[in-house]
Order: sequence, then C-alpha cells, then structure tokens
Amino acid sequence: MLRNIPRALLLLLVVAALPVFGQKESPQKDAAQGFIGSDACKTCHADVWSKFYKNPHFKSVASGKETPEHTGCESCHGPAAKHVEAHGGKATIVAFSQLEPKQILDNCLRCHAETLSRANIRRSLHTENNVVCTSCHSIHKSPVPKFLLANKQAELCYGCHADVRSQFSMPFKHRVNEGVMVCTDCHNPHGAFPPTWRMAERPHMMEQTLVNEEPCLKCHEEKRGPFVFEHPPVRVEGCEACHYPHGSANSRLLRRPVVFTMCLECHNGAPGFGRAGLGAPTPFSFHDLRSARYQNCTNCHSHIHGSNVDAFFLK
Repeated sequence: MLRNIPRALLLLLVVAALPVFGQKESPQKDAAQGFIGSDACKTCHADVWSKFYKNPHFKSVASGKETPEHTGCESCHGPAAKHVEAHGGKATIVAFSQLEPKQILDNCLRCHAETLSRANIRRSLHTENNVVCTSCHSIHKSPVPKFLLANKQAELCYGCHADVRSQFSMPFKHRVNEGVMVCTDCHNPHGAFPPTWRMAERPHMMEQTLVNEEPCLKCHEEKRGPFVFEHPPVRVEGCEACHYPHGSANSRLLRRPVVFTMCLECHNGAPGFGRAGLGAPTPFSFHDLRSARYQNCTNCHSHIHGSNVDAFFLK
C-alpha cells in the first residue's frame, strides 16, 4: 500500500508525526500546573538570568529532556504563574530565604540525593546544627569557579570553625592557607559514615580512603601497611593519637614538644602496656631518659608506624 504513496507525501507524514512521539507534556497541562517556563523570569531578574548560562544548573534549562518541575528556575522555585500575576513577592514563589533549613535540604536533595558523598547528609553534624546547602553555596552568584561556593572554601569553614583558623597559623601545619590543600581533602562536609575503628566517637566528618582508612593515608601512603609488626595506637586509635591534624607548635605536628614525653603516655612501665598485650611492663629500665641521647625515641625506633623486620620498630 505504501508503494502507491509519493515519496514527498510519505516524508511529510513522517515529519508531521515526530513531535507527537517526542512530546512529554502539552503546554496546556503545564500552564494548568502553573509552570510557565524560565523566560518569564528574565524580565525582573535580569542580573541572574544574564549569567545563568555559566551555571551548572543551566543544563536543565537547555536540555529540553526534563519535565517542567525539573527544568530551569521553576525546578527550584516552583510554579511561577502566580508569582508573575502578582508582579513578584516572596509569598507567591518558593523563596529560599523564607524556608526552614529542613525545607532547603529537601528541595536540593530532590536532584542531589543520588551522589554517594551526600548519602549521610541528613545525619551529618552540619545538618544537625542547621547548616544546610545555602549556608555554604551561592546558587546564582558564586564568586568561585567550582561547586558554586559562597566564598573560598577555607574562608567558608573558618566562618564557623575559628579555632581551626588559629591552628593553621601554627609553625607546623598542613598548608591549607597556602592553597596546597583544602578542607575537603580530609573532611566530607555533606557527612561521612564513621569508620569502624572509631564508631563511638563519630569523628568530624572525616573522609575515608579505601573504605575504612583515615584520609591521612591518601598522602602518607608509606604509613599504610599492612605491617608484620604493627604499632597498636596507629591501627586502633589512628593518627590523632600522636599528631594534631591541623597545626601544632611541635615538630611533625606532635601533641608533645619532646618525642619521649609523647611515647611515655603509653610506654610508662605500667602493667598492660607490654609487647603483644601480654601484660609485661615495657622494658625502659635500661634507658636513662635523663640523657639527651635517649630523649628522641625515633632515632632508634625509626619505623614507629609499623615494621616488617623488627618488633621494636628499630632500624
């Protein structure tokens, strides 16, 4: 039967049918729901609209693949028909400045809930203290090139964590202020699951390496192991048993100014600190700790994080 239809007419029928198959919703249905499209927003919000093409959220406007409630301005601010009819006003639109923290979080997670790094955000310390998305992100007018942050990352964190700012001014510190690393190299601001070695403490949203390791090992790989002879504090308590993570007045970010005083917190000769947990006192009797030669334990016990050749971590 198709053989009797001219090719030009057949092509015209196919082209006419294409919009029917590709159409998601009718304009009348969109209007009935109050969705009118983002073009209406640029009349009053020209300052936002003129730069929005640079925004990662712009792809939802241009793709044409999303439904109206997931497209452009209305995907976050809701149907805009009543807002336009009222010539503006926060009462006729979803205005984030008027929302409760939980409502802001719910709104953003409609699209951003799938990412694994945000899987624990509802139980994170930030959320529990009403620090939500708009506390750190500026969706329309971000001054930084990545992640739509409201400020440089370190300055954002220092706004609440002033004590940490002072630690990064110590003589020995991780170089965050110098721009060598950032807070999110070690922390997950959206919430991290506590590692098994510190479940009770709920550490400060520390990022993990290789599922269950401290973020320190991302850079200090030589400390990873596994070792034949392990130093228990390293495996059980983690790096912070001996080191301040942000900054310290002591060399190597140690918690004590002299190495042997750091070691004596555990190796003090008291029962229970013996080798392999057998309860024997640590053998310090042949060391005269008044002598300077014995006050830097790591001169001899150089592989203090773990060793494959010596149970006492000697060279």
